[in-house]
Amino acid sequence: MTDEKKREVVIPGEVLAKGMEFLPGYGTHRVEEEIRASLLGLKDMKGSVVKVIPLKGTYIPKRGDKVIGEVVEVSHNSWSIDIKAPLNANLGIADATRSYIENGEDLSRYYRVGDYVYAEVISVGKDGFSRLRMKDRMFKRLDVGMIIEINPVKVPRVIGKRGSMVKLLKDETSTSLIIGQNGLVWIKGDTRQSELLAKKAIKYVEEKAHLTGLTDAMQEKIGEWKK
Repeated sequence: MTDEKKREVVIPGEVLAKGMEFLPGYGTHRVEEEIRASLLGLKDMKGSVVKVIPLKGTYIPKRGDKVIGEVVEVSHNSWSIDIKAPLNANLGIADATRSYIENGEDLSRYYRVGDYVYAEVISVGKDGFSRLRMKDRMFKRLDVGMIIEINPVKVPRVIGKRGSMVKLLKDETSTSLIIGQNGLVWIKGDTRQSELLAKKAIKYVEEKAHLTGLTDAMQEKIGEWKK
C-alpha cells in the first residue's frame, strides 16, 4: 500500500510557523515573526512558503476560468447560466457560438433550459456578475454523459500536477472527462458502468484530497474496484 501522509487541519489564528525565514502564502497572515492561519483548512508547507488549503469553498468566478454550467433561462438575446457561483452568469448571442446568430432568433434552438454547457469566463464585474463565451472549438454543449459536482476547492487535486490525476482517471476508467473550475465534472464513457466507475474514483479523490501520494493510491484503488 502506498505510504500516505495526512496534512494537519488548522483553525484561524493558529500559529503555523515562527521566524522571518518563513513566507505567508494563501490562507495565512504574518503577526510579527509568526505565520498564522486565516481560515479553516489543511496546513501545507513547500520550502519556506506556508499556506492553508481551505476545506470548503464557494466558487468565485475569475476571468479565464473554464466552467460547466446549466442553462436556467433563455431570453431574446442571451442565456442565463448557473455556474454554482453566488450569481448566475450571462452568455450573450455574440459569444455563444462560432456561427452567427440573428437578433430575434429562437435561442432555444441552440441551448435550452436544462442543457449543460462548457464555457469560459471572459469578465467578472465588481458585483460578481460574470459573462461567458463559447466561440472557441473546445467549448460546447454537453449532450450525453453524466454531470457530477465536487467541492471547487478540490478541483486542482482531481486534475493533479501537470494533469497526472485526470490522465490516470481517464485511462483507468476508459472515459472522457471535462473538469470545470467551478466544481462540475462531465463524464462520458462507452458504458454506464465506466461512467459510474469514474464517478466513484473522482469522489474518492475529493474525499482523500488531504492525503499525499494520492495518484498511486488511486490507481491501486481502481484496480481493486475492477476485480
